[in-house]
Amino acid sequence: MNRRHFSAIREPEYAGRFYPGVKKELQKELDRFFKEAKSPDEKDRNPQALISPHAGYVFSGRIAASAFKQIKNGAGYKRVFVIASSHQMHFKGASVYTSGHYKTPLGVIEVDLPLANKLAETSEIISGNPEPHLYEHSLEVQLPFLQYRLAGGFELVPLILGTNSPGDCKALANALMPFFNPENLFVISTDFSHYPGYEDACVVDSDTADAVVSNNPKTLLKTLERNKKRDIPNLATSMCGWTSVLTLMYLTEGGDFEYRKIDYANSGDNKLYSDKNRVVGYHAIAVYKKKAPAFSLFEEEKETLLQVARRSLNDSYGNGKFTSDGLGLTGILKENLGAFVSLYDGEKLKGCIGQFKSEVPLWKVVKKMAVSASNDRRFEKPAPDTIENLSLEISVLSPLRKIESTDEIELGRHGIYIKSGFISGTFLPQVAEKTGWSKEEFLGRCSRDKAGLGWDGWKNAELYVYEAEVFSDKSLRNS
Repeated sequence: MNRRHFSAIREPEYAGRFYPGVKKELQKELDRFFKEAKSPDEKDRNPQALISPHAGYVFSGRIAASAFKQIKNGAGYKRVFVIASSHQMHFKGASVYTSGHYKTPLGVIEVDLPLANKLAETSEIISGNPEPHLYEHSLEVQLPFLQYRLAGGFELVPLILGTNSPGDCKALANALMPFFNPENLFVISTDFSHYPGYEDACVVDSDTADAVVSNNPKTLLKTLERNKKRDIPNLATSMCGWTSVLTLMYLTEGGDFEYRKIDYANSGDNKLYSDKNRVVGYHAIAVYKKKAPAFSLFEEEKETLLQVARRSLNDSYGNGKFTSDGLGLTGILKENLGAFVSLYDGEKLKGCIGQFKSEVPLWKVVKKMAVSASNDRRFEKPAPDTIENLSLEISVLSPLRKIESTDEIELGRHGIYIKSGFISGTFLPQVAEKTGWSKEEFLGRCSRDKAGLGWDGWKNAELYVYEAEVFSDKSLRNS
């Protein structure tokens, strides 16, 4: 690669190729894309992050516009961090542009140079090498959408990843964590499947997107590896910018964030240039700070429920008589809510029983389920001398909500309840997180192993989702 003189302005290398190089034409094309794009829900707040494609606008422009259209008018982001994986170079960690500002046909975007230099100087995982930025399209093509949607201006922090190491991605997320807040927007640049047939792309892109919205980095890595083994003709990769997406997921992992699929297409959907034999997939995904749950428990209420469960369990083994003396049975503990109680010996499940609907207060449900969990017929009943060593996990449940499409299921957030006639089965939300299953596995295993309907039985059954506030005596001790 010939080294270009590093000027104060990074010129638009791909204007006129990936997107119009004339301001008036680019403005007109963006007008059309945003008119066709998916509008945000009026109830939503501005996103914390966006995942957007980076192909030529003729193929992916509408999908990218759907991502950026989730930004509401008047959004006041101070900075926009654009994170893209290099298609040209391989190097450790990431490079932030410190040599000047970025330019598109719509004008110059100022880089937050003080912050960029600080990141390069203080982080072991981020360098200030400008070369990765010079010929990389995946970051550049995002910028006109930002200029269009954030016309009031913003400062740019452009980062290009040269790594294929999940460890580097995690280190980069740690370096960027102080800036991952509502003041800043993070834009992640990636396309999805490369070069399978049209129908195969739709399937694999859906599975990969499900892994992303699970907000579980392990699930994404397992899904990418599983996709490699599916023997799909011509599939070169199921996500070219996977390191950038993984970095985002390390930023959101364990936090109160929800991923939402906004729009999807692949290059085969283009009416003028469609080739359905070899396509590239494009998803628009938005990340939001979770809204407050319909119910929540204070730490004292969690402690009380754990005491209820422990006293009830001991009572059932003859180790004292259950008494509610000294327990603050007030507030949400007296509401009629469902709950599950699970017993663990280390990481090994020893019993799990619960109920969704209740005609009695929550604390009484927990009292009963603790005893029932110790008698779960799927497991050997715990010996009396092991009871004190068992840990308790309680899941307080929101009401069931019937769904019409599996697209409404968010792995890690939703539990599922499958019902057909008098037969039913459920998996709690944390099951998907602990196993790293895909949505297909989550549904198939619940249908087959819990409801006894067979792997595909869920397709002809009623589907419900619910949320849970999950806590354990182990988690409270460590908090």
